[in-house]
Amino acid sequence: MNEIKKIVLAYSGGLDTSVILKWLKETYQCPVVAFCADIGQGEEVAEVAGKARATGADEVLVEDLQEEFARDFVFPMLRANALYEGAYLLGTSIARPLIAQGQVAAARRTSADAVSHGATGKGNDQVRFELTYQALAPDLAIIAPWREWDLQGREDLVNFAQTHGIPVPVTAEKPYSMDRNLLHLSFEGGILEDPWAEPPADMFVLTKSPEAAPDQPHYVEIDFEAGDPMAVDGKPLSPARLVARVNALGGEHGIGRVDLVENRYVGLKSRGVYETPGGTILRAAHLAVESLTLDREMLHLRDSLIPRYAELVYYGYWFAPERYALQTLMDEAQKPVTGTARLKLYKGNVTVVGRKAPKSLYRPDLATFEAGGAYRQADATGFIRLNALRLKIRAQLEDK
Repeated sequence: MNEIKKIVLAYSGGLDTSVILKWLKETYQCPVVAFCADIGQGEEVAEVAGKARATGADEVLVEDLQEEFARDFVFPMLRANALYEGAYLLGTSIARPLIAQGQVAAARRTSADAVSHGATGKGNDQVRFELTYQALAPDLAIIAPWREWDLQGREDLVNFAQTHGIPVPVTAEKPYSMDRNLLHLSFEGGILEDPWAEPPADMFVLTKSPEAAPDQPHYVEIDFEAGDPMAVDGKPLSPARLVARVNALGGEHGIGRVDLVENRYVGLKSRGVYETPGGTILRAAHLAVESLTLDREMLHLRDSLIPRYAELVYYGYWFAPERYALQTLMDEAQKPVTGTARLKLYKGNVTVVGRKAPKSLYRPDLATFEAGGAYRQADATGFIRLNALRLKIRAQLEDK
């Protein structure tokens, strides 16, 4: 412990990292830099610096990384249509490598020789943080307090915080943990640990309940260029502003709520509740434009790799060579994905009602059911005969 000269802590201002900040100071007896990446947490960012200093931070760094988050992390993931276990849009998973990357940069600027995080020894985030540290700065020491101290759980943390005069944000009114960024808001723990218990109606922040959403549908158009969303209703927006805009639209109409029991990388199952209104809209729009612009075999090849890509993001391998290789394939497939999707938002549902593209592969003259057209139906006879040949031979053998 005496060898550590300075620590950069990934600090959020919540209970865990506030306790960790104080514990690091007491345990390692060295300066601690509180690093906060502003990736769209909202109002809580404004209070972070004051909380960190009051808790003993020697230096506080708050960096606005919202545009970088959307452009360099969310959009590449969107180009791959990543979805973990068929439901989770990876809002927390994709944020961790960016935070850890920012920590590493902060450690270099402040001449720190160690980094620390507030992830528990039971979760995925410890893996995501530490894989990034080691991929980008293998020389830095890593301190994971949850795997070192003798505090056993939330109750111990609350007692430690009260003893040291640290405000406790988890209350009887909100007995669960929240994690928010530009893409989503997640809820875990507390009353949500019972997978049979319905989430309380007043828990949700980004979305109205579908029952309370407007009775009239809202139509929106999303423009894409090479797989990236560029404009909403014809208005060009920066990546972060675009995500914020579709978040607001989706939230108003009750879109993007997910309640699932997922498989953590460490082997446990956990129950999570997520709000991802904008991401839900963007993925639906993206798929709609792809349906016009992607060649069949390219589309099917890409789709076969989505589960693997999503696993890499979920597990924390953002800076691993296999993720880079898959990203190259995904981005190559996205080159023709330019066009517009029109969607109807209504009481929790996103319905694609139109799509168009300047280089659409859809040919009405070939697809029409009307007479004429360039497609020769008689050509299908030989096509079917050759594709059925193996089935025919197998059936004949079985008959014998």
